[in-house]
Amino acid sequence: MRVLIAYLSYSGNTQEVAELIKEDCRHHNFIVDIHRIGIDAPVKPSDYDYIFLGTFTWGEGTTPDEVKDFILEIGYKPNNIAVFGTGDTQFGGDEQFCLAVDKLVKFYNSPWRGLKIEQSPRGSQEKLIFQWLGGVFNHVTNFA
Repeated sequence: MRVLIAYLSYSGNTQEVAELIKEDCRHHNFIVDIHRIGIDAPVKPSDYDYIFLGTFTWGEGTTPDEVKDFILEIGYKPNNIAVFGTGDTQFGGDEQFCLAVDKLVKFYNSPWRGLKIEQSPRGSQEKLIFQWLGGVFNHVTNFA
């Protein structure tokens, strides 16, 4: 399996989630490429079995411009995108918590629910990431 993890992170929280996803995928012998949105050269989505798209929620529930640019760069809606993100309920409450994740899941009509992490994934939230990955890879033999 070949996996792309594309993410945007300002505070480092979304990057931490991306790194945990990368570690778990490599543990299962997947080939993993990392793409830092807004920094790295364009990617070819058709080269990947799974694409993980990571973002934070900006302002009042919006998707950051760099992520929107990445979406335009892809140019089509791959059907293998799983979305993850980090957020903070103190900014906008539950109504706006990781709203960019919800918007991207809907935009891509992703077959998987979005993963939402409150601030940093450290501690008990790490388990949420691995449970979510198990749901994404539920048909892959010996995953979990």
